[in-house]
Amino acid sequence: MNTASGALAKAKAGASQPSENTTKRKRGIFQKELQHMMYGFGDDPNPLPETVALVEDIVVEYVTDFAHKAQEIGSKRGKLSVEDFLYLVRKDPPKLNRCKELLSMQEELKQARKAFDVDEEKLAASLD
Repeated sequence: MNTASGALAKAKAGASQPSENTTKRKRGIFQKELQHMMYGFGDDPNPLPETVALVEDIVVEYVTDFAHKAQEIGSKRGKLSVEDFLYLVRKDPPKLNRCKELLSMQEELKQARKAFDVDEEKLAASLD
């Protein structure tokens, strides 16, 4: 293969893949959280930085792929919603149940904050 055709082949191959600049992300932003999670699952309290970086890469790739799949489902309706994510998790009942539980807890917290804000406003108005 001559160098001109080799360069052309590399350019075509690179065109089908995202450029390095578009896939770059800030590394290490989940480092502390992942270290704690790894320790909670039986790893050393201070795992090797290379191990944490690898786990972070795997987690970020998984979440990104999951979000893209949900976006594909949501694009049929024109918007992305929580139900799109629940649809993807439906085949794993424990995960689905946990997701629903967390969403329920989120709603409860939202209502509690709303009630607190209203009471605070009423209290301020009654003091004036």
